[in-house]
Amino acid sequence: MDRLIYTAMTGAKQILEQQATTSNNLANVSTNGFRAQLDTFRAVPVVGADLPTRSYVVDSTVGTDFRSGAIQHTGRDLDVAIKGKGWFAVERADGTEGYTRSGSLKINENGVLQTQSGQNVVGDGGPITIPPDTHFTIGKDGTISTVQAGSVPGATIQLARLKLVNPPEEELVRGTDGLFVMRNGDAVEPDANVSVVGGAIEGSNVNVVDAMVNMISLSRQFEVHMNLLKHAESNAAKATEFLALN
Repeated sequence: MDRLIYTAMTGAKQILEQQATTSNNLANVSTNGFRAQLDTFRAVPVVGADLPTRSYVVDSTVGTDFRSGAIQHTGRDLDVAIKGKGWFAVERADGTEGYTRSGSLKINENGVLQTQSGQNVVGDGGPITIPPDTHFTIGKDGTISTVQAGSVPGATIQLARLKLVNPPEEELVRGTDGLFVMRNGDAVEPDANVSVVGGAIEGSNVNVVDAMVNMISLSRQFEVHMNLLKHAESNAAKATEFLALN
């Protein structure tokens, strides 16, 4: 009897965790550059002194859906989206390098180019500072060119270049701050093949319909596991009554 209880109990627990993952994906459906999280489960035998006669469910893999989201044209100078594969490099709170697809940028009170979350955008030489009273454009290779306000058009100055990288996706892991980092913790070298689109942002790659269908399916699976536990309790009670008669 405990075999059924063990399997149903651990299965229900993991379904609740997957439901939380799906809910988090839905909550970030409007987050620029968000990558959906994926969970994979498998059955693992319980190893004891004797033969493994029990099994339980574990979350074996926490992965990421790296498919690109839809690019939305905004016309805003501080919006930039990566075309195809690639990532923006930003500075994390601990000073290490993280990677994001969110290209909705801003300039803080000190003139430093940042993401909307407040991380400094990394250039080839570190954080990028935009001088005051200048107009700037971002080229498809990430080059930031500035023009002094009131000057004759065409007198541009190459200020900096966004650090665009394209590490192997299987080596990327999601950090607690939502940014991606390399599994080994190393920084990634710039990739000249990564290109960007100015005046546009990339949306989330979460498919709302698929996520909602998945939530309904998980809810039904959870009900099945709960019913199995009820049946196990009922069977145990009937077995106890039968033994009491003897």
